[in-house]
Amino acid sequence: MPTHRLLLGFAGLMGAAGVALAAASAHGADASRLASASAMLLFHATAILATVALLARGLLHGGIGLVAAFGFVIGAGLFAGDLTLRQYAGHSLFPMAAPTGGTVMIASWLAVTLAAVVVRK
Repeated sequence: MPTHRLLLGFAGLMGAAGVALAAASAHGADASRLASASAMLLFHATAILATVALLARGLLHGGIGLVAAFGFVIGAGLFAGDLTLRQYAGHSLFPMAAPTGGTVMIASWLAVTLAAVVVRK
């Protein structure tokens, strides 16, 4: 499916960015924001890979599972993007960007739960 390939591409980009931010965090002074950004990207890149695999096996409701996977992309992107911008540019992406991203990630995990229990017809 083209949508699954897009999600896999996002997961790869998020994984690469997560490793890069981990390295920047390890070598930069006062870079704790980057460590948090890295963790969110790496964890949710893996969550996207797992969600796509579960969708391909038919173990998640397709529509709900796709919403969850794209929510991981959007939520982690907002969260990590905001923290990274704060670190390097000294300002936020937009007001409440990181908490919005966190909320989207929480909602996406709940969507995975729902996708697992809703019966496909």
